Amino acid sequence: MSTKGVRLARRMVDVAGFGIDRVARSADSGPTSAWPVLRLENLDTDLPLPPEALPVTREALATPRANSWLPFTGDDDLRAAVSDLLVDRTGHRYDPGTEIVITSGGTEGVLDSLLATVDPGDEVVLTDPTYAGLVNRVRLAGGVPRFVPFRVTADREWQLDREALAAVVTPRTRALLLMSPSMPSGAVLDEEDWRQVAELCERHDLLLVYDAAMESLLYDGRTLLHPVRRDGMAGRTLVVGSLSKEFRMIGWRVGWVAGPRALIDGVGWAHVYNTTTPVGIARAGATAVLRGDHGHVAECAAELERRRDTILAARPDLPFVRPAGGWSLLLDVAALGREPAEVSAALLREGAVAATPMTGWGADVAARYIRFVYSAEPVEALRTLPERLAAARL
Repeated sequence: MSTKGVRLARRMVDVAGFGIDRVARSADSGPTSAWPVLRLENLDTDLPLPPEALPVTREALATPRANSWLPFTGDDDLRAAVSDLLVDRTGHRYDPGTEIVITSGGTEGVLDSLLATVDPGDEVVLTDPTYAGLVNRVRLAGGVPRFVPFRVTADREWQLDREALAAVVTPRTRALLLMSPSMPSGAVLDEEDWRQVAELCERHDLLLVYDAAMESLLYDGRTLLHPVRRDGMAGRTLVVGSLSKEFRMIGWRVGWVAGPRALIDGVGWAHVYNTTTPVGIARAGATAVLRGDHGHVAECAAELERRRDTILAARPDLPFVRPAGGWSLLLDVAALGREPAEVSAALLREGAVAATPMTGWGADVAARYIRFVYSAEPVEALRTLPERLAAARL
């Protein structure tokens, strides 16, 4: 069969897999030891759904709205519910009709935002490490990722390298794409970090694309610090949210983008020509959850904090970095003189632990680590880690 003329677009040259699928396939083949596989490679969760999610979704399934293409950018009541959520968090009221688009999950919202604002060759600043899905969406949009490292403090916590952040901005920089808590590290940006971000955006006329998917999953008494509360940032920020992390509604695939009308109009068209419409059968349940009592978010954050503490206590001698939020943490295997891919394979083979190497999840910093996701395994299972890690010679 001739393949003449068959080639990939140049934008795909640096678009690579993120390793989760490979580790998951290996884990699915079953344990090679006496333990069941501890699934720490993925972003599923065993934490309970919000109470409104299932009954309202079931009730709405048979309605015409659940099987409709329209409205392309989201039901009015769902956009209004997002607006109410955001005014509490940001202090800024987004117009539901002109400043909010409902998307098929937060990651679609990120891609729509980049497609609407980034030209080929524009540079987009991300942290190192960061979610590989964000890095590769920059590339799909034609942008060039530029990385700012998170450093590890003497207390084994993450801190943004602010000097490096200031230095990475060039005349080709178009946007900063930031997440707090950041995935996969669990790093949380503090007041001084956001002050510098706002200053850089103002000085260099930059856009902030803020992935807010985990912003309320905070530990150790931290409070939510929102960049839009900074002077001038409402007019140059696209806030991308989702029901997948804080609300644990992964399969509903409901997200949103909020921002100034001049940008949201373009984001909306990128969304329409990308997926046409948000998931119809999910929108009623999503609206009910956003309108409901959100006390379960804090309860789940507290449970995630317990799981974090269980992992850190399992082997305090190992170079784990303590996350300030989110639902994963990183182990610096390079500090042990080992390669992440080799350690990942050994953990699965000898300890029945599925954990993903962070190759491609940033640059030099990410390349040192493997990730442990603790959103799907209870404390009791995580307490078996000391024996499992020892079996893998860690």
